[in-house]
Amino acid sequence: MTFPVVGMVGGGQLARMSHEAGIPLGIGFRLLSDTPQDSAALVVRDVVVGDYRDLDTLRAFARGCDVITFDHEHVPTDHLRALEADGVPVRPGPDALVHAQDKGVMRARLDSMGVPCPRHRIVRDPADVAAFAAEVARADGLSSGRDAGSPGGRDAGGPGAGSGFPVPVVLKTVRGGYDGKGVWVVRSAAEAADPFKAGVPVLAEEKVGFARELAACVVRSPHGQAVAYPVVESIQVGGVCDTVIAPAPGLPAHEAVQAQELALRIADELGVVGHLAVELFETPDGRVLVNELAMRPHNSGHWTQDGAVTSQFANHLRAVLDLPLGDPRPRARWTVMANVLGGDYPDMYSAYLHCMARDPQLKIHMYGKDVKPGRKVGHVNTYGDDLADVRERAAHAAGYLRGTIPE
Repeated sequence: MTFPVVGMVGGGQLARMSHEAGIPLGIGFRLLSDTPQDSAALVVRDVVVGDYRDLDTLRAFARGCDVITFDHEHVPTDHLRALEADGVPVRPGPDALVHAQDKGVMRARLDSMGVPCPRHRIVRDPADVAAFAAEVARADGLSSGRDAGSPGGRDAGGPGAGSGFPVPVVLKTVRGGYDGKGVWVVRSAAEAADPFKAGVPVLAEEKVGFARELAACVVRSPHGQAVAYPVVESIQVGGVCDTVIAPAPGLPAHEAVQAQELALRIADELGVVGHLAVELFETPDGRVLVNELAMRPHNSGHWTQDGAVTSQFANHLRAVLDLPLGDPRPRARWTVMANVLGGDYPDMYSAYLHCMARDPQLKIHMYGKDVKPGRKVGHVNTYGDDLADVRERAAHAAGYLRGTIPE
């Protein structure tokens, strides 16, 4: 009996955990990794080291695979179209994946679907950013000529030149950003200059005064079967996901269902195959706005490894192979995921004794990465019936492994 081979482009921790999920199924797994030291390359047997931006390398890699999927969204869209023209199943396909690769394309498509998003537009230069800020301020009934943080108002050199904006603006490079990279919050034309230095299109968005961030994760297969995981709360620190709580505490049932339905509609209309994470802002008045899309396993779904009947990684593999999808329901009332970030304490293994003895139910997932300050090197999952207890256990373990909690 011959089992299919899944080829994953990208050798990070998402590939590592996807490979782990495929082992019990007997699925072959082939990896295209940037270096032999990447997280997944350390544990996968069949590794090709090469540049995913080179079409010949991609084609050679694909010849040993039954389907191609991704650890990241950075493979050039034209290369993916070339693979499809060669007859290689690419999941998600380029027509879907481009909406996670290009924020300008994503916003335009979501607008056409009537999906609620922050106000936005592509901007040409800092003066255009200033004009956008003024538009947002006028729409909100605020003064567009003077910012509270800029007593002098606008300079004579033009709108916003050297002075504060009436409202802060979020700037994003349309391609290549992740984990807060390629994202700026600017309050003046001077601050708005940096994003344009790379010479790539820049998207301006209003800075949403959200109450919290949520994520709705769904998985869809080629024949249209789809499942939705519970909506989670995602807590960010410094632009990086720190903690995920499943399900989102205090989220009314009808709002949770609406968020799941929205994610399922986006997956269907964009033709997504595999895992889709829809990152959301929840506003103080209970509305949700779509912030970002990720078409791969996602940090907001790591809790599913130990907290759901079927993990996001297992269901992503099932989807790209067009197998029946697994049950996404939670195993416990509450599950909390906390990222383990690198600090000044590189010997994390010595901390296992304390963490495991203190909490025998703790689940530790490490990525095999060198420890560097601020780098995601692993995560922990905790679960139980008491949310305060579950959160404290996750925070303590992640902090102790990092070396910020001594006891």
